[in-house]
Formats: sequence, structure tokens, C-alpha cells
Amino acid sequence: MTAQRIVISAGAAGIGRAVAEAFLAAGAQVAICDIDAAAVAQFRSVRPDAIAHVADVTSEAQMNGFLDTVQADFGGADVVFANAGTGGPAGLIENLAFADWQACLAANLSGAFLMCRWAAQVMRPQGTGLIVLSSSTAGQFGYPHRSPYACAKWGVIGLMKTLAMELGPAGIRVNAICPGSVQGPRMERVIAKEAAAKGVSLDQARAAHVNSVSMKTWIDAEDIAAMIQFLATPAGAKISGQALAIDGHTESLTR
Repeated sequence: MTAQRIVISAGAAGIGRAVAEAFLAAGAQVAICDIDAAAVAQFRSVRPDAIAHVADVTSEAQMNGFLDTVQADFGGADVVFANAGTGGPAGLIENLAFADWQACLAANLSGAFLMCRWAAQVMRPQGTGLIVLSSSTAGQFGYPHRSPYACAKWGVIGLMKTLAMELGPAGIRVNAICPGSVQGPRMERVIAKEAAAKGVSLDQARAAHVNSVSMKTWIDAEDIAAMIQFLATPAGAKISGQALAIDGHTESLTR
């Protein structure tokens, strides 16, 4: 893992930050981008050995600027983690704004497209590489009150399956991770939206997430990082085209 070059979107906090820290600890070269300028500045202050840019994954120009820098400094990439996304709006479909629908799909799906397109361009000549897309257990179930998010994450699975077929002959593996409810500030914002949309308390909304999981547990960002690191080792060399749930086994998203 020491010589690997890792590129992560939304890498300054949450899951992306945990993945970046895990690979840096293993001696890899890491480049991250994030829309949150304060988070990027904080990451850069403690990790001056990494590339850290402010970039919005829904902006082709901003992403091209970030990825051009990575290409110039790294000369390619061994692992690309298309991690950026947003929880989107919560509510019944008849009450949702079209602009909110579009923004959710742009961040979750179009952002993944931009990362994957670049990854394919640099990895195909190498004849090797790993692309990991961030989906969700919401990409495996229906998700009442969260239709934009569910559709975006199902779309990520479709993109992953297709790219695994396109890029497999070139020696490139493509997988998706499907996290369950990951503890942290982002999940608290999601819970607040769901509670308001469903007319329940915050405690009831939190309990619904735990009760829908066989292991009755939350997920830690470090659990996701461990899975991606495994995929990047020789032990994961034949794993491609898979939607890998790290969730304690989700039974339903409707409890």
C-alpha cells in the first residue's frame, strides 16, 4: 500500500476523511477535495503531506482543476473513491421542489460520473486500478420520504455495474460501498429532516435507524475505511462489480 496513489472526493470530513487518514497512516500518497473550505484548511493544516483542494463535485471546471493537479503531481491514480454526496430533501414526492431533486442527483450521481471519467482516463493506460463509488443501503431498498436520495444511490449502483463491465478487460476493478447509518454530524442532519417529514421526534427517528438493522448498531466511518483498504490489497484483487454493504445487515428502511 505504500506506493499507492489515492484520490478522494469529499475527503476533508466524515467517511472521506477516515479513508484518507487510513491510507496516509499506511504510507500512501493521498489527494482530497471537498466543498467545505474550512474543513479543507483544517485537513491541510494537519496533513501537509497530502493534496487538499476546495472543489464542488457538481462543477466540471472545479473538478478538472483539482484532478489536473493530481495528475501533474501523482502521474495517475491507483485508488479513486467517489465519495461526495448529499442527503437531499425529505418529504413526500408531491411536496418536493424540482431544484432540490436536481441538486441531490447532481451531487450524488453527476459528481461520481466526473470522478469515474477521470479515473478511467488515467487507469486504462496503466492497466490497473480500483474505483470505489459511495452508494448507500438506500441504493438497495425503497426509501419513503427520501426518493431523490434513493434514486441517486440506485443510480450509483447502475454506474458501478456498468463501469465494472467496461473497465474490467483493462484490469480495472469497480465496486460500490453501501454504508448503513454512519454516526456523525451528517447523520444527525438527516435524522432531523426525516423527523420533520414524518412528524416524529428525533429520538424516534434515531431509533428507527437502529431498529432496522439486524445487529442493532450504528456504523463508524472507520468501518468503511477498513473495507476500502481491504479492496486495495492483493486479497481484494478479484472483487469487482459488487455493491458491498457495511451496515450490520439492513432489514428495511421503512421502520
